[in-house]
Amino acid sequence: MMRRVGFVVNPIAGMGGRVGLKGTDGVLDEAMARGARPQSGHRAAQTVRRFGELAEATGGLDVVWVTSAGEMGEDVLLEGGVAAGSISVVHAAARPERTSPDDTREACMACDREGAEILVFCGGDGTARDVTAALGLRLPVLGIPAGVKMHSGVFGVSPAAAAETLLAYLHGRVAVAEADVIDLDEDAYRAGEWTLRLHGVARTPFEPSLVQGGKMMVEVASDRDVLIDIAEAIKEYIEESPGTLFILGPGGTLKFIGDWLRIDKTLLGIDAVVDGAQVGKDLEERGILQLLDRWPSARVVVSPIGAQGFFLGRGNLQLSPEVVRRVGVDNFWVVSTPAKLERTPVLRVDTGDEELNAQFTGLGRFYVLVGYRTRKPTPFG
Repeated sequence: MMRRVGFVVNPIAGMGGRVGLKGTDGVLDEAMARGARPQSGHRAAQTVRRFGELAEATGGLDVVWVTSAGEMGEDVLLEGGVAAGSISVVHAAARPERTSPDDTREACMACDREGAEILVFCGGDGTARDVTAALGLRLPVLGIPAGVKMHSGVFGVSPAAAAETLLAYLHGRVAVAEADVIDLDEDAYRAGEWTLRLHGVARTPFEPSLVQGGKMMVEVASDRDVLIDIAEAIKEYIEESPGTLFILGPGGTLKFIGDWLRIDKTLLGIDAVVDGAQVGKDLEERGILQLLDRWPSARVVVSPIGAQGFFLGRGNLQLSPEVVRRVGVDNFWVVSTPAKLERTPVLRVDTGDEELNAQFTGLGRFYVLVGYRTRKPTPFG
């Protein structure tokens, strides 16, 4: 039986992440001026290639990929090893060198008209909004994570997991569930405000170990006493490590720690401290690498996203594979209140580099700082 899979890529998704723009909506020119390069096509090709490997290993599957021309789909499928005869191009962007949300929506509707039974897309929450606006609940959708922020419950936890989920769906092994499509107001986000909004509901193949849940918002103030203990421990670790660069990730937990250290910590950016003094604020990838040239001994302090468990690859793309290699896997510290960690049973990473991901997950578990010099072993999922 021939299966028809819709496939749409947002070529510019995630470009603002490594250059510190916390998104790409409305700031593509600035992202490109800062040296941003497309990432989504590579991640989508990883999914396609992995899907092909899995399908072949399980006896093969006849699939026609219904897609858009060029970087929005066709080129990525060819890169992922799909034969040209298995690709049906049903849409072309008006300006392929600069695609828009309208292009995403039109491509999705074209895939629907041409008989796709599921729509696989690559992007972030903004792309998920466009897909949902175009399709509603008519087709199940599955996201390949490639944006700066991914809070919606329609994304695979990684490109490989998206491939596994798609194959399981086509073989009838996973059920379809409804999931919230959530997005941040990016202008407010860049100004340091966290405004999450529900934009719709989508149908998606759901397997808890492969598809991420929606973000759980955690109220920092309720854990104030524990946060003070964690912040005091970090302060002492800094004092005990002269000449060491401490890179502090985004989020409310790290903002509290920064305030305790009496630095000008950005809520949603990445900042750096050496010997108690702030040496970097709202850093992009290039700025972090420059600081590492000056202070090669470094620690990165991050906190997981509640419920999802990601501490790398969601909202902190400035911590690129090159940064991770320079710092070293062993020098990443994860911090969390016990209440938040209780609702986050596993940790996850999505660096964009499978070898680096394996270095983290190969540890089996991470010891998360949950109080004053108190760490709790937490497994990777």
